[in-house]
Amino acid sequence: MNATDLPDQSTTVVIGAGAVGCSVAYHLTELGADDVTVVDQGPLPVTGGSSVHAPGIMFQTSPSKVQTKAAYYTSRFLSDIGTYDEVGGIETARSEERMDFLRRRFEWATSYGLPDPELLSPEEVGERLPLVDEEEILGGYYSPTDGRVDGIETLQWYIENTPANFVGDTEVVDLEVSNGEITSVVTDKGRIDCDRCVIATNNWGYQTGQLAGLDLPIAPVEHQYVVTEPMEELADADSAVGDNTAGLDVPGNRAIQEYMSEGPNRPVGRDQDHSLYFRTHGDALGMGSYNHEALSVDPEEMGRNSEDQQSSVRGFTKKHWERPTHPDRDKSAKQAFDELLPASADQEYAVTENGIFVFTPDGMPAVGPTAQVDGLWTALAIWWTHSAGYGRIVAEWMENGVPRLPSGPVDSGGIHVRRFEPHAGEKDFFVDRGAKRYEQVYSIVEPRWQPDDHRGLRTSPFYEQQRDLGAEFVQSGGWESAQYYESNADLVDRYEDQIPEQDGWQGINRSPVQGAEHLHTREHVSMFDMTTFSSIMVSGEGSGEFLQRVCSNDMDIEEGKVRYSLLLNEGGGILADVTVVRLGDEEYMVTTGGGNSPRIHGSWLEEHAPETVSVHVEEGAKSTIGLWGPKSRLLLQRCTDADVSNDGFPYFSAKQMYVGEVPVIALRVSYVGELGWELWTPSEYGRRLWETLWEAGQDLDVRPMGGGALESMRLEKGFRLWGTDIDTDSNPFEAGLPFAVDMETDFIGKDALEAAKEEGIDSRITPLTLDDSTDIALSGRPVLKDGEAIGYVQAGDYGYTIGESIAYTYVPSEHAEAGTDVQIRCEGELYDATVREEPLFDPGREKIIR
Repeated sequence: MNATDLPDQSTTVVIGAGAVGCSVAYHLTELGADDVTVVDQGPLPVTGGSSVHAPGIMFQTSPSKVQTKAAYYTSRFLSDIGTYDEVGGIETARSEERMDFLRRRFEWATSYGLPDPELLSPEEVGERLPLVDEEEILGGYYSPTDGRVDGIETLQWYIENTPANFVGDTEVVDLEVSNGEITSVVTDKGRIDCDRCVIATNNWGYQTGQLAGLDLPIAPVEHQYVVTEPMEELADADSAVGDNTAGLDVPGNRAIQEYMSEGPNRPVGRDQDHSLYFRTHGDALGMGSYNHEALSVDPEEMGRNSEDQQSSVRGFTKKHWERPTHPDRDKSAKQAFDELLPASADQEYAVTENGIFVFTPDGMPAVGPTAQVDGLWTALAIWWTHSAGYGRIVAEWMENGVPRLPSGPVDSGGIHVRRFEPHAGEKDFFVDRGAKRYEQVYSIVEPRWQPDDHRGLRTSPFYEQQRDLGAEFVQSGGWESAQYYESNADLVDRYEDQIPEQDGWQGINRSPVQGAEHLHTREHVSMFDMTTFSSIMVSGEGSGEFLQRVCSNDMDIEEGKVRYSLLLNEGGGILADVTVVRLGDEEYMVTTGGGNSPRIHGSWLEEHAPETVSVHVEEGAKSTIGLWGPKSRLLLQRCTDADVSNDGFPYFSAKQMYVGEVPVIALRVSYVGELGWELWTPSEYGRRLWETLWEAGQDLDVRPMGGGALESMRLEKGFRLWGTDIDTDSNPFEAGLPFAVDMETDFIGKDALEAAKEEGIDSRITPLTLDDSTDIALSGRPVLKDGEAIGYVQAGDYGYTIGESIAYTYVPSEHAEAGTDVQIRCEGELYDATVREEPLFDPGREKIIR
């Protein structure tokens, strides 16, 4: 269609006709959606966005499973439609640290199912990439299904093969919202009434969100790329430059699109030590660079195409190519390329550009339904590499309620647009964080790395006490959370023989104090700041029936009782694990974890609640202390008149009571497998709650405890962590949580679980322990049986109480029997491991219910 054919009504409107918008539209119609319209401000197919100025290089391997899966789906999809050059991809190492990193990439590829990854010698790299100086490198990593996508050809294919309305040269000027729902997309050519809308404008994502009152944290950044004149060393390659865009309306410099449409005849390459990548364009060489200071673009000033300029391309800044301006690199892009690819040193450039693309504060995509506007979806911060995959994921989510690929459901917690903390939409914040992510694109980011900027934004009432106790803070969901406390350093000597050293990559940003806090809590009593966790108050007529509908467990509980349950999507995937407390006849408190949990889980409950039920997400409204350890009852009883004996306050019950003068909702639950309570109070009482417990427990050797100890303790006990062990890619039976499901009740996802049981559960979570090592197995590393990958590490830590290194993994059911011998590959080492029964600690629950 053309601009004069703009419809006045369409069931679904996709804004943006680039790689992602076209993919969403195609996959929606493939799944049966009717009446889809795609609009773009630029001409079709050369819209002027990053999809047409990008060189199209696709490296699929990532430490993120969902990113790797989305990339592999994309490469297979594009290969099937004939717009993908599967020439392979080679990443080189110029340092020992980078060679170690490439071994990690090999392990991630093995874990997530990329075919035939290889580690290469310098000579093997040179055989595949003759322009590379073998003397400059230590080796390489090769993924044979990596390659390059022809962006313009692919967009043309989508437009010709998608039964949807495509309308170019049409600017969206408003998004109309009524009663919290999207109602229409207003363009400069007219209004389109709609039921659903997808924002897929990428570089313009922030601006488009603003039309609906959303502060989407989408930060545009400039990026450099050059293409040489034809080179003698590549003279044997054919070239169609001059004909690639014939007959197309091309904004700005046509030469950019001409060369980007010219395919490679050799593997695409990366020199991540210097933040560089490269590929051939027929008989010319293209070179891209992140090796410069972040050149952030005001997200409100992206602009439009003009006769002379493509809207997502800025003028080439020569100084950033020839001078070392990147804060972590000591050579410029040109210097590094001259060394690695000597033939490029004296070449003239036929094309130069500073192209724009975007980053979120954590560097991951922003997809899914928005919390603020029903029917409004996002598909943003996505590159060509993952475009078809995320188009399929979003389409499945919209049509069937389940984010998935043909290979199965995907974990959505780390990509959900609702994950961002309340302050993330402030422009200075997300532009700064986006710039940092740009700098880190090819950096080796250490385990547990923490940003320096925008710290101290969200602090609990205990923050001053924690700081005085030497808390090592990490930022999680914007909160400052203590990982461990230097005031507990004396405990390291006490438990020295039970705390093995962690060397190498596993030991970076890790302290033995974490192990000491773990062991102390098992023997004495500790206080853990749970303020990042959130309560969700559910009340009003029909509250019980509502919770029964959304919770997988039986919610017919008495007042003062606590029940663990799951929230499931329509496919039976785990949206959340929650604790439900019945406080009154029609009053409940639902507790969920920290980080992105309250925004994802709370908004899901809000949108499913009937009019008679109030759902109030109390993120930050309550401060909470986990009081855990065998002496926790003695300490708590000193501070309250309430009966906290086992008979008077049994496990999985709750009381509204006082701790000193402080009103609390006390839950007899423990996330560490010890006797203990969660004490929830309004935030203004938090400081006094800490002081009361702290002063009363000095003779009991009460100590603060950080998140490092929490992680190792919960793994010993086998307690799940949403977003790590469980997510929307697993169902309760696979996740070992059948006790949280009552199939006699009706709940969202029940039909899918019944079907899963009927088909048979072919994957199960299980703990492994390393046979002869105290090293920690890191997440994402492959679990092998007879040399074949059967799973990967979901979470790993050292179990200081049981004296063994623990790794949790999902494996095929036939390998889940206790005693099965397996291996784990981590940091280039192969570790023997054994499948174990869970829980590894206190299987009789004697500690927790005493």
